[in-house]
Order: sequence, then structure tokens, then C-alpha cells
Amino acid sequence: MPKISEATVAEHRARQLRTLLDAARALVAEEGIEALSLAALARRVGLSRPSLYEYFRSKDDLVAAVLEQELPRWAAHVERALAGAESLEGKVEAYIRAQLEVMTDGRHAAAVALVEHALAEPALERIRVGHAQLLSPLATALAAGGVPEPALRAELIQGLVDAAARVAQRDPAAVESVVAVTLAQATRGLG
Repeated sequence: MPKISEATVAEHRARQLRTLLDAARALVAEEGIEALSLAALARRVGLSRPSLYEYFRSKDDLVAAVLEQELPRWAAHVERALAGAESLEGKVEAYIRAQLEVMTDGRHAAAVALVEHALAEPALERIRVGHAQLLSPLATALAAGGVPEPALRAELIQGLVDAAARVAQRDPAAVESVVAVTLAQATRGLG
């Protein structure tokens, strides 16, 4: 039986899982999504590939696990940003700023890259749940502001944010301009 480094097998497995997810995020942040594979992760952490199969059945399963860990933190950041805004336009601006911050600051590069990774079912369904957490505060704010079809509008605003993030990543000096234009576009039809 292999040695465990914690008081219980469950604690050992939880620590090992955290280590694996941290290493996967680092691998993606340093080398890109293309570099992420179970073999590369096994080499990085010094485990055999068969040992990794105890945690992840496939690359999709690994990607989903990383995102399941990251998306709630990301969603909490967005919720805090919206909570500090008073008006509906202020909430939309807070959402846009919070999302662009996460998507362009480099600290979440792995999560951003992984969100864009094409996943197969059922891993994709696991990520849809986490992604809904990101949109929920905005959809709630839109509904409270009397905006029709708040869930659909939240999705459309997120589409604007996704496009804005690509522009901001190409030209970091233009972030404030990108935020202003994105906000104007997002709020144009909210009345």
C-alpha cells in the first residue's frame, strides 16, 4: 500500500487533488492549453499516468475539475463587485469591470484558457453549472431593474465582455476605453 502524507486516506486524496489542480493551472498558464495532458501533468507532479486515472478519467475530466474549483471563486469576485454598485448601470459596469479584470490580469489565465477549451459531454455540463454562477448576479440585477429577459441579456452582455477581453489582451493600454465602449454598448437597450 502506498504511503500517505495525511492523517487519513481522504485527507491525503484531497491534498493530492489540490496539488494536481494547482499543477494543471500552472501548466496551462505557462505553456498554454495545448500543453495540458494527463501525461504532461503526471511528469510535472512526479506521478505515473495510471495514478492520475484515480483522479481524472480524461483531459476533459481534468479541465472540468480545474474549472469547477476556479469558477466559484470567480463568481464570488463578480458578486462582490455588483454588491458595491447602486444603480443598474453601475451594476452592469461593475460586472464588466470585474469580468475584464479576471480575464486580463494573468492570475486567472489558466481558467480563461480552459473556459474556451472545447469539452465533450458530460464535462461540458459540469462547466455550464459553474458558468451560470458567473451570470447569475448580473441576471438578478437586470431582473431587479425591470429589464425584460434578464437571463438572455446577461448572456449577451457576457458575449460583449468576451469580445472586450480579447481586445484588451491585444492592447492592455486601451482597457479603460474598452470598458467605456463595452458599457455603452451593454446599456444601450436596458431601458
